[in-house]
This record gives sequence, structure tokens and C-alpha cells, in this order.
Amino acid sequence: MRTFLAACLLACAMPLAAAERVVSLAPSMSEIMLELGATERLVGVLDGGPRPAGLEHLPSVGRYGQVELETLLALQPDLLLLWPASVPEAQRRQLESFGIPLYVGEPHDFAQLAEQFAEIGRRVGFAARGQALRERFETRLAELRQRYRREPLLPVFYQVWHAPLYTLGGQQIVSDALRVCGARNVFADLRLPAPQVNVEAVLARAPAAIIGGSDAELQPWRAWPQLPAVRLNQLWPVPDKGLERPSFQMLVATEKLCERLAGARFN
Repeated sequence: MRTFLAACLLACAMPLAAAERVVSLAPSMSEIMLELGATERLVGVLDGGPRPAGLEHLPSVGRYGQVELETLLALQPDLLLLWPASVPEAQRRQLESFGIPLYVGEPHDFAQLAEQFAEIGRRVGFAARGQALRERFETRLAELRQRYRREPLLPVFYQVWHAPLYTLGGQQIVSDALRVCGARNVFADLRLPAPQVNVEAVLARAPAAIIGGSDAELQPWRAWPQLPAVRLNQLWPVPDKGLERPSFQMLVATEKLCERLAGARFN
């Protein structure tokens, strides 16, 4: 019995073998593998828009929201990288039943995203690169926080979709990006990832700026001149769609957001 327990403890203490056949089930995870310089470990990706340069040759295992399970299994992966929203709940349960190691990443702020670089790097045998990427990220992030500090914070409405009207709750990483830029999500108190709201709720929270998908999607707000964002002419498209993909490149997108908000007025 003692021998058995000793063997168990030894096995538990040993580091996990690095994954060599990785399938990424989210564009953000694919980008992190690219940023780690670990694309040699990728054997398949889930598509969700244009692929970054360097990943064009990889087999597709489906599109965002629908995995082709037979194609995925044929690739014989030893690690799946998953963003929860990229796969329906039923398919996620199927993936879990296959017994393939699964890493689920859903960072709610930049601190969690930085840790994700280190953890994915460790799992794919690029631990030193993962640590270095985390440190570079944290250093640049601290610089942005210092450069764009502002009190009080600029109230911002982040519009995900216009008809019906959707925004982001406070647990979404974009809310942290706004804080880095000296702003605050006016719906940060909502815990749902993407709550539906109405015009009256937005008017009541009186954002000084509105960030949305495009100029066309923002134009309906012109019908509400009493809204500070309209009166101040601070209706702006998202400056970089990378803001909604949590990988290292999100820092560049966040800096563009900060530059856009830097000159915003309160009244």
C-alpha cells in the first residue's frame, strides 16, 4: 500500500508531457499559439473570420459555433484549446466525453489574460516563451494604464449590436480595456456577458461617449440629442476589432481605443 501511494505521489508531482498535436477551437487561442511561436504544435483550427498569416495551411475543424467532430478526431489531438462561446454547450459536453485534455480560457480581465499566455505556453512545451510573453504584456499594459489615467473615469456605452441593442457586462475583458483607457463601462454592474438593454436604460446612464460597430450602427443615436455622447459628437466605431479577441494583439487594439478616448469631453 505504501509503495502504491508513493508511486501515485510521484506521478502527481511529475510535470505533464507537453502537447504535440493541438487543435484550437477559437481564433483568439490560435493567435496566442502564433504569438508564442508554437504553431508547429497546431494541427487544426476552428475558423471564425480571416486567419492570421502563418495559419492558412492548417486543416479546418469547422466554423465558429459548429465543430466538425469527425474531422477533429481524425487529427488525433492531445490538447484542445477552447473559448466557451466558440462551441455550443452540447458539443462541449461531447468534447469532454472524448477524454482529450481540454484547456478552457475565458479571461475576464487583463491579469487573467496574461496568466493564460504562461499556462498555454506551459502546456505546449513553450513555458519560457509563455512567461516572456506574459511579462512583456504586463509591462506594456502598465505603461498604458499610466499614460491614459484619468479621474473621474469617462462614462462609455459599448454597443455590441444595435437592433436589438446589446452591450457588454462588467465581467467581459473589454470592460477592463476601458478602465485602462481612463473610462468605465456604464453597464459594468451587469453580470451577463452580453446583456440586452433598451434606449431608456442608456439614456438614464448618460454616457459621454458611445463605441459601436460602425458609423451606420451608431447613427440612430442622433435621434436623442439630450444624450451627452450625441451632444458632444462622441459616437465612434470600434477602432480595432482585435479589441474583442483576447490575445497579445489586444494590447494594440486597446492602445487605439485609448487614443480615441483620450480627447473625449465629459460635458
